[in-house]
Parts: sequence; structure tokens; C-alpha cells
Amino acid sequence: MLMTEDSLSTAGLRTPEWYKSATRWTQLTFVEDDPQRYDPEFWVDVFKRTKSNAICLSAGGYIAYYPSEIPLHYVSKFIGDSDPFGRLVDEARKLNMHVMARVDPHAIHADAAEAHPEWVSLTVDRKPREHWAMPGIYVTCAYSSYNFDFMTKVIVEIAEKYDIDALFGNRWQGHGVCYCKACEDNFRAASGFDLPETTSASDPVWQAWAAWRRTTLTRLVAHWDTEVKKVKPHASFIPNMSGSSLMEFDLSVIKKHCPILFVDHQGRRNVEPAWSAGRNGKRIRATFRDRPVGLITSIGPEEIPRWKDSVQTGPEIEQWVHAGITQGLFPWFTKFNACVPDDRWVQPTANAFNLHAKIEPVLGEMSPTAEIAVIDPATTLRNWDPDKRHLAELNDMGFYHALVEARLPFEFLSDQIMTAETLSAYKLIILANATYLSDEQCAAIRAYVAAGGSVVAAHQTSLFDEKGAARPDFGLADVFGVTMTAPPRGNVRNSYVAINGDHPINAGFAGATRIIGGTEDIGVEPIAGLEQPFLKIPDFPDLPMEEVYPRLAPQGVGVAARETKAGGRVVYIPWNIGEVFWTYMAADQGLLIANAVKWALGKEPEVRVSGKGVLDVGLHQSENGRVLCLLNLTNPMMMKGPLRDTWPIGPLTVDIEIPLGKKVKSASLLVSGQNVSVHVEGNRATVEVSEIETMEVVHLRWE
Repeated sequence: MLMTEDSLSTAGLRTPEWYKSATRWTQLTFVEDDPQRYDPEFWVDVFKRTKSNAICLSAGGYIAYYPSEIPLHYVSKFIGDSDPFGRLVDEARKLNMHVMARVDPHAIHADAAEAHPEWVSLTVDRKPREHWAMPGIYVTCAYSSYNFDFMTKVIVEIAEKYDIDALFGNRWQGHGVCYCKACEDNFRAASGFDLPETTSASDPVWQAWAAWRRTTLTRLVAHWDTEVKKVKPHASFIPNMSGSSLMEFDLSVIKKHCPILFVDHQGRRNVEPAWSAGRNGKRIRATFRDRPVGLITSIGPEEIPRWKDSVQTGPEIEQWVHAGITQGLFPWFTKFNACVPDDRWVQPTANAFNLHAKIEPVLGEMSPTAEIAVIDPATTLRNWDPDKRHLAELNDMGFYHALVEARLPFEFLSDQIMTAETLSAYKLIILANATYLSDEQCAAIRAYVAAGGSVVAAHQTSLFDEKGAARPDFGLADVFGVTMTAPPRGNVRNSYVAINGDHPINAGFAGATRIIGGTEDIGVEPIAGLEQPFLKIPDFPDLPMEEVYPRLAPQGVGVAARETKAGGRVVYIPWNIGEVFWTYMAADQGLLIANAVKWALGKEPEVRVSGKGVLDVGLHQSENGRVLCLLNLTNPMMMKGPLRDTWPIGPLTVDIEIPLGKKVKSASLLVSGQNVSVHVEGNRATVEVSEIETMEVVHLRWE
């Protein structure tokens, strides 16, 4: 639970619960010549202006910024007799800030590589892996004695010498398959296989290596954390978990060793929506809802050319932080290079951090909540090469964006912890394309439906088991109410689905008799009584133009919908609707997804927002009230940054469901700082919001 600003000065310092009051982070990543050039007073001023109560500061690993005594631990040649790391640790502690030391073990200098060739990662042709960006240095083997022995000494030395609360591991997970002798021997002993030559998700050798890597890295996190605690019992080792979910780890070890989690999704690149910061935060929270989660934000652009020492536009910086706050993440900004040639980032960062400080006393008492959960398909994704996972997530991205456009609050729930009990917290779950599901996971969903839960599912969900073995039929065929009659086929062109009868799922398509169908498709037929709001039109040629006409009448299930005996509702869509919507932004598919979700919910959504604009919404609640965060995404740069300016929207009407047994005492807008009138009718409370610039927070208090 977050704490109020007044209680942050001394509470939690140097205790096992230090992380609970570490809610606004400054990260400074030194470059080698900083020790002789940077101005510590500038950074002390930044701490104050941003109201930061925690700092993450470069300490060691590739380069040490303190006088290390460990042989082969490279110390900055510019350090002289100074201690830049120690100096800022002292300054932060004077301000009652928490301190985390950053280590980066992903590369070593030539002298260390020559002395210990077993520390170096090898390529598939068994050559030392020279660093891709810095010739003359070498990428380390993350699974070797370099991490387990050498970096352990570094971590222990830092913990012994300095007043810190934690150590933070950056780029510690390795860079793909290492073909060194130790990896060959250890992997063969664990699996019986030689190291994989491909990264195909269907390759059992790749799957075995991915599992071995998870086990090895999890053991490494536990080892480092144990060694830190031997020196400072209150402290922790915190691994950078990148921007994905916790699929790379043994969850029991994360539960024991990682009290605070971070999403390293520093900014947008290429075509990426402004809501994606909040999405990755939800995915981390999908496994451990009791852990605070921070969003690591860069003040520079995150495009592939990596202009790491540059400055992003102010509106983009602020919106990225706000996107995290909307979904319950606390802010963290990172600056590379302590010398500042361009300080245009400082004020926007201070603005965003000060907004968080303003609303934290209320928001910090609450927990994110929703009646809808998107199932995060970790079982599927963990079998993919991390560099290719985005291809497996296209359907999930489409469903996510459709829910954002529909202004429906929702959470993620990881399928790694999916049980009938964890599912029971939600009225409706969504499986956009959860291809790999175990029998146990299918049973949990089946029990959830039997208890009255509702489901929206699509495409290949449950067609494969957790190891990627194809099933003869859907593992959830009885839930969907259909059986597979033709296996998945891809590269489908010119496909359509036809509106069939009058149903809430096909509402809003007036004037059309058919809409775009999938580019991938599965043949299915009913095995239970169900409605078919859409029928498939068998696909037909798209050239020559004279041949572009349907040969057959609509036939076969395009969308299946049924009500269950337990009172829930199930929608199944046998084609890749999420991918089609996300890839082509076909508006009809977004409407179909929203219609399916609203119908399956079986009630009015707990939040309704009326008025023009694109909004990301996040619902939070406690025993004392509810908060709805409204993030304004209405901007021509919403899907590809950076934002140049923010465009205010409004007026908006916000209608929020009142939980059973609660009565509204008052309503206020936390960002604009005003009390507002609230109209209560039945179990709904309505508030008017005149204008939103970047974000607004509607706060309802209960009597």
C-alpha cells in the first residue's frame, strides 16, 4: 500500500517494508566520464523538484563508480580519488530517500575476458560474442560463474560498503542461447538435449532450453537476494523484469524474494499506442496483485537508433507517466549521463511526479479493480523466442485496444495462477488467443463457467496443451459450445462474416449485411444450443476483379453465443478477430469485440463514460470509496509518438456503479482540485467533468 506524502519522511527507512514508501523514483545511470564532470547539486535539486522519495543509482558491474577492491571489476578511469556513487547515496539519505544500487553484468572488458574465457557468451559457431554496439568488449554468459560467483562478490561488496535498501540488476538475463561448454554440459544434464539450433516455439529442444533458462535465472535471483540479506537483512535484490509479464520466472521464488516489481517499458517506439505503458503494468500485476509495481520511464526517445542522451517532448514524457498512474503504477524516470546538455525534460518530469504526489494520498489507499479480466497467455508466450513474442500477441493487442475504445475498465489475470478461485473475482474473462492451455487450466475455466462466470474467447484458444502438442479438438469445446471440423488455416483472403438475425452482438452495423472476416480461420459446428449472430461466408478469389463475388451462401459459425445453465454467457469467435482489428484497425471488428464483451457481461458495465474523445480508464477502490482515473488519449499522435501537445476534451459524463451496501457521501475531481455534485439513481452515481487536459481522477467517497 502506498503512503501519504506526510508519512514518507522517515517511515519505512531501513526496514523490511522500505519498498512501501518508495513511490517516486529517480534513476541516474552514470557514463564513464561523469565522475569528473557532473554536478551533484543539480541532481539534489532534481530529487527535490520531482518529490522523489527513492533513487536507483549506477554502482558496478560493467563499470564501477565506487572504489571497488575486487580484481577484474573495472573501475571508471575518471574516478580518481572520488566516490560518485557514495556521494549521491549520502545526499539521498539526507533527504530521507530510499536507495537502490544498480548493477549491470551483461558485458566485460577484454582483460576480464582473457583471464576468464568461461565468463564469455559464445555464438552458435562457438566464437566469443563480441558486444554488438561496443567492439572490444564481450557479452557475458548469464548462466555461468560470472554471475553466480564474480557478480555475487560485487553485489556483496556494494551492500557492505553503502547504506542501501536494495540492488537492481539490469541486463542480467543474458542475450539468447549461449553455446559455451558450461551451458552445453549443464543443459544436457538437465534435459538430455544438445543446445537448440532454432527458436521455434514448436521445437521441443527450444522449449526445454527455455524451461532450463527459467530455472537457472530464477535460481540466480534467489542466490543474489540471499547473499544481500546476509549483509543487510532488510534489503533485497530486485531483478529488472523488462516490459513483459513474469513468465520468465518460477513464481514461488518471485513471491519470496521480490517484494516490489518494476516494468522496464521506458517509452514508445515505432507504432505503439499511448496506453501500452499501463498494459505492461497490468501484466506484471496479473500474477502478484499484492505487490507495488513501478513504471520505468525514459526522458529520451526509445526508438531503435537509441539516442539515449537526448530528450523526449514534454507532453510525451508526462503522458507516459500518467498512463502508468492511471493503471496503478508508481512513477520512475531514468536519465542516462549525469551531465545534462539539454534540461527540457526536468519540468515535464517534475509536473508528472508532482501530480502523482498530489493524488497519492487518495489513490495510494486503493487497489485496482475491474469486473472484466483479460487472461494473460503466459503459458503460450513463454514458449516463444522473446524476440518473436509480439507475433503471438497480435490478437491480445486487438482486444486490448477495443476495450480501451469502449472505455471498459479491465485487469489482467495470468494463466500461471489461473484457478477457479482466482477467476471467481471477475464477472467476465477474455481469452483473445490463449493457444496453449493445460488440462488443469481448462478445468479451472470450466469450473468458473459452471459457477456462473462468463467468457469471450477467440481463434485457437485451448487447441494445444501447455507444451504445444495439438489437441484433436478444443480443450474448451464444451464451454464454447462448438467442435472443430476443420483445422486452423492461414493466409485466408477476402473473407467475410454475414449478419444473421437480430442480436445485441451484431447491433450497430446498420446498412451492412456482412463485415470483414479473418485472415486465419477454424472450421467449427455447434455441439450445444447456441445463437449465431454472424455466419461465415466461404472465402472467394480477390483477383481477377471479375471473379470477386461469393460462390456460396453464408454458412457455418462466424460468431457463437450462448447462455449457460449457471446464468453466465459465452461468446466464441473462430477466427483471428483481435489480430485483424489490431493490424488493420477495421472499425467493425472493434465494435464486434465491444458488443461481444458487453453482451457476455450480462449487465450494465460498472463504468460508463459519455462524451467525445479517446480515453484509457482505470478503476480503483477501497472500503472508503472508488476512484476512476481518466487518461486523455485524444491526440493525432496517440498511436505513434511523440506527442507535440495535449488537446483538452470535455465535457464528459461519468457514471459509476455503487457497490452493494455503499452510499455516496461526496464526489471530487482530484487533479483539478474541486468538489463536484453527484447524482445518484439506483446503484449508479453520475458526475460531470467539464474538461480534461492530460488526466482527471474522479473520487467517490462512501458514507
